[in-house]
Amino acid sequence: MAPQGIALPLEGGCDCGEIRYAMETKPMVVHCCHCRWCQKETGASFALNAMIETDRLKILKKEPEWIIVPSESGAGQTIARCPQCRIAVWSVYLHNTAFVQQRLRIVRVGTLDNPDALPPDVHIWTAEKQPWIVLSDQIPAFRDMEYDDEKVWPRDGLERRKKLKELEDAQ
Repeated sequence: MAPQGIALPLEGGCDCGEIRYAMETKPMVVHCCHCRWCQKETGASFALNAMIETDRLKILKKEPEWIIVPSESGAGQTIARCPQCRIAVWSVYLHNTAFVQQRLRIVRVGTLDNPDALPPDVHIWTAEKQPWIVLSDQIPAFRDMEYDDEKVWPRDGLERRKKLKELEDAQ
């Protein structure tokens, strides 16, 4: 549920300033993931992830380094980190096709200069959330990852995903 009047681009980066990036548009969707894998990976109670196309994510200062880590799917996840301070700025899930891996990034919302600009569109894996977290009735929440994208994703995000799928199918 990204606020309507957010100022674009949305800039962000790592703690030490070596990595700087800009999201030129709103993301396709923002997931607040409560799965245990995200809890372990982030050292926090959840991960707030913004899905955006690679061509809408511009690197302003230095390329991140990429490391592969395990994921719940078993396929792994490639995480882009600052080589200096090691902050994770975005990732790619390896269970996706190579086409999708090249064209989508999962940006860590907490690395934005103004993370308040991107509240979640949906809470996922709430069956594994910390028991003290109380969720608002205003944002859809699901026990796992299974939900109807058509009912949850912003309309613009659905249209952009459809275009990506059409490009992939044309190859």
